[in-house]
Amino acid sequence: MIRSLRFRFAMPSVARFSTAAGKSTGFIGLGNMGASMAINLVKSGRKVVVYDINQAALAKLKDAGASVASTPAEVAAQSEVVITMLPASPHVLDVFRNPKTGILSTANKGALMIDCSTIDPQSARAVGEDCRNKGLVFCDAPVSGGTAGAAAGTLTFMVGAEDAASMAKTEAVLVPAAGKKAIHCGGIGSGQAAKLCNNLLLGISMAGLAEAMRLGEKLGVDPKVLGGVINSSSGKCWSSEVYNPCPGVLENVPAGRGYSGGFATDLMLKDLSLATAAARDAKTPLPLGGLAQQLYALNSAQGNGSLDFSAIYQLFKGK
Repeated sequence: MIRSLRFRFAMPSVARFSTAAGKSTGFIGLGNMGASMAINLVKSGRKVVVYDINQAALAKLKDAGASVASTPAEVAAQSEVVITMLPASPHVLDVFRNPKTGILSTANKGALMIDCSTIDPQSARAVGEDCRNKGLVFCDAPVSGGTAGAAAGTLTFMVGAEDAASMAKTEAVLVPAAGKKAIHCGGIGSGQAAKLCNNLLLGISMAGLAEAMRLGEKLGVDPKVLGGVINSSSGKCWSSEVYNPCPGVLENVPAGRGYSGGFATDLMLKDLSLATAAARDAKTPLPLGGLAQQLYALNSAQGNGSLDFSAIYQLFKGK
């Protein structure tokens, strides 16, 4: 049963894809990411029906104009499109497959299923096969852009879709209502694969930047000066330019507010764990990724799992 899973759902160049008369856009998973995405869909004029195990999250969406369902199955029964934004693979599998409360038990034939969770590619393909057997269209569409992008409606979606028609329908639902761009990465599961590769690189580069910033600080270089040097030199990267982990270098980033908000260390650890597992299955060496995974695991074990992943800087600082 979905209620036995202890989690809190915290996460146009094509013609508009309109739901059939009387049908809604369903949204399941109203965590920090999902709630903002669902609210933006409501603002776009869509008839939205939502579900989450958290009653406060449901109340917030109801106040925003969405209707509330009691189970994922109830969402699916009312919807032509169902979007899921869930914490991990087991939650996605249960929300789709649960025989009493799951999406597949009531979904309308031909409905579009869009999973925006970050899960392993194998699970995405398995759910895609389940949907195909039920006469449904499935796409995996994990996101990049964080909570700020979710709130602003500027997310990027990495989409795994079987064909151009599925991709076009998915893009029409998500852009511009919930994001600024949708990229077709290949077949089902490819969106997840692309997301894991991106976050693998992000985790590695953030750890490298944190290490360099700490060394510069110990050698007597002012962090703001060093940040400027890096951003004017070959070491420049997204982390250094817009998300520096050293407090005082940039404004309006987690490092400037005690590493609160942003993308949690435990979520980065989850994504790196998925990436290393995928690499193991593919028999592909991942030496830097494996080391980065251990660094974030160590930082999490020291009680920093809920802090933004840029708090890896604190690990090098010995805090």
